[in-house]
Amino acid sequence: MAPPAAPRRQIADGIRDSFSAGLGIFPLGIALGLLITQAGLPWWLAPALSLAAFAGSLELLLVGMLATVTPLAAVALTVLVVNFRHVFYAFSFPLHLVRHPVAKAYAVYAMIDEVYAVNASLPEAERSARRLLALQIACETYWVGGGLIGVGLGALLPAPIKGLEFALCALFTVLTLDAVRSRGEIPSVLLAVASVAIALVLTPDLALLTALLLFAGLLLVRHALTARRPGTESADA
Repeated sequence: MAPPAAPRRQIADGIRDSFSAGLGIFPLGIALGLLITQAGLPWWLAPALSLAAFAGSLELLLVGMLATVTPLAAVALTVLVVNFRHVFYAFSFPLHLVRHPVAKAYAVYAMIDEVYAVNASLPEAERSARRLLALQIACETYWVGGGLIGVGLGALLPAPIKGLEFALCALFTVLTLDAVRSRGEIPSVLLAVASVAIALVLTPDLALLTALLLFAGLLLVRHALTARRPGTESADA
């Protein structure tokens, strides 16, 4: 039986897990708030976007599309292409740990790239519903809080600031390197690089979607080959 302090410790572990991702999420939220202010959009759009569509890369794109009054069909297609990767996240995301229907709905809603990457680096035995939800709530707090601070800074600064959106690329790079270092998944990295290269050559306009589909297919092939190997070895023995 788990000690009484176990649930509290799981929540603390989840918050601690969020620190590495929060180093990128918080400044990215500030960048979102600044972009909204500099685009001449109302300040409340920062928390509204953060709560309605909790996805950093998508929200940064939506700011520009809203500022230029992009047609709704183009916005819908962009949302589909950019967030299509979350379909593949669901295959290995530990939603089965979350039992309460409301909590499970929130876990699905807050299944962002950073949460997936941090959770994927954890050993299976250390995962829990409380730890996962604490990680997700902390990450959303960083994002919403950063956006509000960015709106405030944007109203005070006399000139626009460029380059803060690079925090998104830097964050994904750090999370990828951390996952590779902790799990030693060099073959997966090579498959991902190959998928991106092929997608950029064959379908440059839909490179993200093509790369995700190709990478998922290659991972399935690798899994099938790896799963078959122990049986083959035992049969030869």
